[in-house]
Amino acid sequence: MTRVAAIDCGTNSIRLLIAEPDGAGGLKDLDRRLEVVRLGQGVDATGEFHPDALQRTFAAIDEYAELIKKAEVPVENVHFVATSATRDVKNRQALFAGVKERLGVRPDVISGETEARLSFNGALSRVIPEGEPVLVMDIGGGSTELITGSMAGDMHSAISLDIGSVRVTERFLKQNPVADVDLARAAAYVDDLLAGSGVDFGLIGTWIGVAGTVTTLAGVYLGLEQYDREQVHGAVIPLPAVEELLHRLAPLTVDEIRALPSMHPGRADVITGGALVEARIAARLNVEDLIVSESDILDGIALQLIDR
Repeated sequence: MTRVAAIDCGTNSIRLLIAEPDGAGGLKDLDRRLEVVRLGQGVDATGEFHPDALQRTFAAIDEYAELIKKAEVPVENVHFVATSATRDVKNRQALFAGVKERLGVRPDVISGETEARLSFNGALSRVIPEGEPVLVMDIGGGSTELITGSMAGDMHSAISLDIGSVRVTERFLKQNPVADVDLARAAAYVDDLLAGSGVDFGLIGTWIGVAGTVTTLAGVYLGLEQYDREQVHGAVIPLPAVEELLHRLAPLTVDEIRALPSMHPGRADVITGGALVEARIAARLNVEDLIVSESDILDGIALQLIDR
């Protein structure tokens, strides 16, 4: 039985999935972990990884390396994928050296298009669309991927936009509660990029959201007392509720957001920025709901490893 380890190193979080084939073309999860390390701290302004961000990231990788090493059945392949923050920095070699030292592999800095394709494949591996074309939305810390395709999994288009939760927050939403003028400036920026994305939002038949911003907002919408992956996966959020989530979060301080029962403390200061991106996309769609998927790029990486 092939056993693989996929690591997704994004702008805000680093995640691990150890998995094996489930015998039906999908995955059987053996271990799934997430650490919010904010690798993209200040990258939008400085173009470099901050030393503290690298230290936090390396501490998480040390833990993941130990989990991979101690797996009862040996892990055959490890794939470390780095996305938006690493694409943008001048000192990426510092990350490369640290990963190589700890895991024995070199990070694969993937393009936005590759990131989109992996997210699309991961999302459709455990969600059945209701109509087509399908739009998969992956709101990360540094970028947002928008992927369209068929219900059968054929990808039609993919674009990566620089409107992630961390980037929008650092650029526009520098105080909490968020000032109305700052929210309007951020919305105008997001709208401008969406208008030039080439995506025909009005024709979309199914809207699927993946990754930490979407799943965290789903936990808030569901009113969970603590985050529950099983309840979040497959959750359906009506379009008006997507806008309501933004207006619920914007007037709150970071401490008030952090106090929400299902909120990951490491996302509290940037979740409003992510909610803004989600709401501006919702405003362009004619579908009734957002379908939330816990399967995303991490699953796509693992499936690709198994296929190889």
